[in-house]
Amino acid sequence: MTDTKPGNRFEAGGGGSSTAAHDGKSETRRPRGDRGSRGRTTIADGVVEKIAGMAARDVDGVYAMGSGMARTFGAMRDRVPGGSKSASRGVSAEVGDVQSALDLEIVVEYGVAIADVAASVRENVVNAVERMTGLEVVEVNIAVSDVKLPDEEDEDEDSGRTRVQ
Repeated sequence: MTDTKPGNRFEAGGGGSSTAAHDGKSETRRPRGDRGSRGRTTIADGVVEKIAGMAARDVDGVYAMGSGMARTFGAMRDRVPGGSKSASRGVSAEVGDVQSALDLEIVVEYGVAIADVAASVRENVVNAVERMTGLEVVEVNIAVSDVKLPDEEDEDEDSGRTRVQ
């Protein structure tokens, strides 16, 4: 027995199950609730930072992420057995329920147009974060902390050398 009071979830016109005649056949439809109403998903700041870091590194003209000090500590950490490269180096994220804001610190290669690289990084980061997390990215602030000159040696290579030969 089905109660058909207004507002009842079994009422044919309501949001619940209903039957409809379609070419003489009876078919039952399941309720289609909002997918978000079945639980809550939270995304940690670190997750968004990693996504943004990987997206920024994919842009041509970005040499490294982070300031000189962060890169130095990162290079030391990378040398420790069992250590791994930090995908979130140079990225800071603030994540809310539906929005996120990001701050990136990058090193660009000499000769590239910094404004173009920054625009490409911003676009790539926004696309990656919004696609993977569903969060709206409200801002991406980019700080260019250094330029990698062609004749400069990598910090990783330089740290193993002595001053005299």
